[in-house]
Order: sequence, then C-alpha cells, then structure tokens
Amino acid sequence: MKISGVVTAFNEEAKIEACLRSLREVCDEIIVLDSGSTDRTVTIAQNLGAEVFNQAFQGYVEQKNTAIQFAKNEWILSLDADEVLSKELIKAIHQINAPLPKTAFRFKRLNNYCGQWIRHGAWYPDRKIRLWHQHYGTWGGQNPHDQVMVQAGVAILDIPYNILHYSYDKPEDLRKQCEKFAAIARSQLKMNGNFAWRIPHLRALFKFCRDYFFKFGLLDGRAGLIIAFHNARYTYLKYAKHP
Repeated sequence: MKISGVVTAFNEEAKIEACLRSLREVCDEIIVLDSGSTDRTVTIAQNLGAEVFNQAFQGYVEQKNTAIQFAKNEWILSLDADEVLSKELIKAIHQINAPLPKTAFRFKRLNNYCGQWIRHGAWYPDRKIRLWHQHYGTWGGQNPHDQVMVQAGVAILDIPYNILHYSYDKPEDLRKQCEKFAAIARSQLKMNGNFAWRIPHLRALFKFCRDYFFKFGLLDGRAGLIIAFHNARYTYLKYAKHP
C-alpha cells in the first residue's frame, strides 16, 4: 500500500511543517499544491522533501482535485496544511494490511479553538474520509465545504483516531472565516440557481440550539458558546437577503 500525501496550501508557514512531518511517517511521497504563498510555505515544504506545484486558487474543491492529479501512487491521504495526523492515527494507518481498492478510510477530526480542543457540538467527531484509492473517489461537495465523494460500492471504514486540526489561533480568525465562508456559500447557491430567501433567523436559531444544546456544545464552556454563535451567524449570513 503506497500512499501519496496531498496538501493544498496558501501562506501556511506557521503550520505546514507539523502537517508534512506527520505525513512523512506514513506516505511514500508528499505533494503540495500552493496557490501563490508569499511567506516561507514553499521553502519549508521543499526542505521537508515535498514536491511542490503551483496553481492560482480556483476554489476549495477544484484545488484539491488538481492536487491529487500529481500523485503517483494509487492511495491518496489528503490533509489541509493546518492538520496533523495524531500518533495513534499514524500507528493505525501502519497497521492497515493490503486493503481492497474499493475501500475508503474515515477519521475523526479534533478541532482546536484558541488552544482548546473542542470535543462536543458540531465540531466533534467531525468524521472525514481522507484516505482512499484514487480510482474510486474524488473531491466533491459545494464550496466552501469540500468532501471526498466515493463511488457506489466502496466500503467506508472508520478508524477511531484523530486528525488534529489547528484551526483558529485567535477569536477573530473564526469570525473572519465565518464571514468568508458565508459569502462563498451564498455565491455558490446563487450560481447553482437554487438560492431561496428562507427565514434566515429561524434557520440560525435552529442551528444554535442544535449545536449548543442537543449536540452538547455547552460542555466546551465559553468556547462552545462562541462556536455555536458563529455557526448560527454563518447560517444567517448564508441565507439572509442583502442589497
């Protein structure tokens, strides 16, 4: 089982080294598709043995599908530049023994908000397919929410260990991401012709109650409240009518 580690990146000099070092533990090659970084991202990746390619950003789904085209191996292990394979997950991947091609592996993703690991609410277990045979899967979903789509008949196996996602270092990072992703989602809905003005306040209220109460986001304390608020705000901004 030869694996190609695949990463897309833009100005990730603070985080990409940890990502690539974890991939080196299980991958036979590492591909980085950079979208015009102006910091040391490319230099760091090259120094760690990654093969670096460049392409202007086309969209989250499009960028990741381009990146896997450079992979030489049949098995793809895809991470974002701010994600790291946990030690337990690295060990579990080493123990995968001659899987069938029509198999994909799904991992938990443990998200970090301002130094705190978030273990409840909408952010956990946040399961993601990240290891699959490239003949039987590709990136899909709707920007900005990309996801691996596998063909019918592919077995999805859960490995109960974490990808560590160092997502937000400062509270304003989450706010900015919320606004950015809501704008992208609004544009995508309009472009696809299925945009509708549907009671955004109620949608946002439902989202908050689901994430904070029913998914126990409240158990993450103040961070859980902030995350539930911004998830609800994202929902409102996505559907609310603006000039």
